This record gives sequence, structure tokens and C-alpha cells, in this order.
Amino acid sequence: MANMAFMLQGGKALWSEQLDQRDICVADAILQDSPTGPVIDASGYVILPGIVDIHGDGFERHVAPRRGAVKDLCLGLRKTEHELASNGITTAVLAQFYSWEGGMRGPEFACDMLEAVDVVAPSLATDILVQLRFEYLMQDHWDRVLGLVAKHKIPYVVLNDHVPHSALSRGKKPPRLVGQALKSGRNPETHLELLKSLHEGKEGVLSALPRLTQALLDQNVLIGSHDDATAETRGFFHALGVSISEFPETREAAECAHELGSAIIMGAPNMLRGGSHTGNLNAKDILGQGLDALASDYHYPAPLQCALRLSHDIGLAQAWALVSKNPARLLGLEDRGILELGYRADMVILREEDHALEATIANGRFSHVTGDFANRLLRAA
Repeated sequence: MANMAFMLQGGKALWSEQLDQRDICVADAILQDSPTGPVIDASGYVILPGIVDIHGDGFERHVAPRRGAVKDLCLGLRKTEHELASNGITTAVLAQFYSWEGGMRGPEFACDMLEAVDVVAPSLATDILVQLRFEYLMQDHWDRVLGLVAKHKIPYVVLNDHVPHSALSRGKKPPRLVGQALKSGRNPETHLELLKSLHEGKEGVLSALPRLTQALLDQNVLIGSHDDATAETRGFFHALGVSISEFPETREAAECAHELGSAIIMGAPNMLRGGSHTGNLNAKDILGQGLDALASDYHYPAPLQCALRLSHDIGLAQAWALVSKNPARLLGLEDRGILELGYRADMVILREEDHALEATIANGRFSHVTGDFANRLLRAA
């Protein structure tokens, strides 16, 4: 697709992490130092770096608007981009399960999604990446997952364990067993036996886990662990090269992650609502004490809303870094996350008066435009 060249004139930009009036020139999808192409009036607007969403599963409602209603994954991904762009997200990491849970979290659906992303992503302005959320107790799937990572160039794997160990260790049937069984296509008895086998095999899997993590590291894959509950758990994973603690459940686990130098990611919805909906760690409790990045989790509007709200407390540059610069660096994406010469032209354009989002530019292309800014864009054409 042809690259655009233009200049945004008269707006306020968070340039080199300082907010000031500045003209911004774009050519060949890069921020340049000399004007070229049409001039777009950006007076009355604030221009911020594009949001890098490091973990989001909001795409699920687009690829399957009703449970079981999966019709066209490629169309669902294109619809997902519409929502991403309208919320200022220019790089999105889709958090796709590979789990015993079945349905949209099952292995076959994961394989189908990866194929669809490979087909659709090159045509989108928004940069679409995949995080594979792997239920690592499925040891007989390790080689298949490693093959998928290699085939689809998956940059990020998160190790999950959603097995209901507490109930199983007490000899109880886990909650929601029947519903989970139906979703997975198993009868309840077969499903319960699978859960029991995963539960009973956990210690053996943990002792073998270094083989999996080393194989992922050998492919230069970023590895995270999900829902660390204790310092012991975070320490165990950190020792295996699992460098990200994603949504730690307790302050103890978060403090351990911070002390070890592990990166901490929390959900922006958690920050907005003032706590986890499940009663886990409040993201605000570690703001400025190890929190590295905020992710959309299940709600794509949340990073933009959260960063703007936090800007009143910690300043715009520091708040915006949680949803742009920091997640970009964690992902190894050194070409984005801030506005500086030579960086990718990823930008969010907000009305200064009320911070309403009127345009998103991803890789030098307008992925979303509305309101008066759309009229200005037409006048400049």
C-alpha cells in the first residue's frame, strides 16, 4: 500500500515526552524533520504516541459475537481493527488461549486464529501480533505449541494454569464443571478426569518446564506468567527466564517481581474501576512501585481512558508511557512508543478541549478518522 506524506500543523504534541506545540511531518511512514505533502490543520488538537496494547482479548466478541457463532475469522479480525483504531491502538497483541478449556480457548480454534491472523494482518494499518496463552500443564502439547510458535513467528507466550487445583485437592467437583465440559465438547465425567490428570501431574510438569521455556527462549520468544499468586511462584518462573509477570494476584507476588527485575503488566480496567473484579491486587497499589505497563485486557477503550485519568496524578508523559513506550520496549519494538524523528508514524489525535479521539494514524496511515478532523483532512487533500 502506498505510503502517505503529510504535515500536521499547529497541534500540541507529546514530542520526546514533552507536551508542546509542534508541527509533525510524516513521509514513508516515519516521523521526518522536513515538510512534504499536504498540510493538515491540527490546531486545537493534542497528538500523542499510538497505544501499544500488550494484552487484549476483546477480539473474541468480533470473531464470535455469540457463543459458538464463529463464521468468518478474517472478517472478525478486520472488525477488530475498527475497534482498535477507534480507541487509539496502533499495535495490538491479541491474547489467544491454547487451553484444555475448549471452544474459543481450545487448540483447534487457536490454530485457526493463527492462520487467519497470517492472512489478514499484512493488509491492516494496525500492527497485529499474537500472544499465545498456553495452559502449560498440557505437556503432551508442548511440541505442537513450539511448532506453532515457529510457523507463525509468535513473539510472546504466556504460561497459564487455570486448573481448579483447590477444589480438586479437596476431592471436590470444580465449579462450573458441566458448562466447561459442554464448551469443550466432552461429557462432564470425561472432563473431570482430564482435570484430575492435569492436577495430579503438575509437579512432574513443573520439573520438566525448563525444557519448554528454554526451547521458547531459543526462538527469541518473550515469556510471561499469568496470575502469579505468591513470591515463590514468581521466583520460580523468573529463574526459568520468564521475564514478565502478567496480572499478579497479590502484592507479595508483585513486590517479588519488582525486586527480581521482572516486568509487571496490569489491566487498565482494573485501574479504572479501582480494583480487580475478582478481588485480586489493585493496580493502583503498585503504581510507581514496579508497574511497567497497562493492557486493555478485555476492554479496548480502557488504555486511553486510564492514561488520561492517570495524567492528572502523575503527569501526561509518565501516564502515557504505561500504554505506549513501556509496552513497546517490553515487546522489543524499539521503533515506536514515542514521538521522535525516525520513529514510526503511530499517533493518536485528540480534541484538546475534551480529549475526544478524532483520528488514529498507524504506520503512517489513517486507520480511524471522524468529527471535525475528518473535515480538515478533506480540506487538505
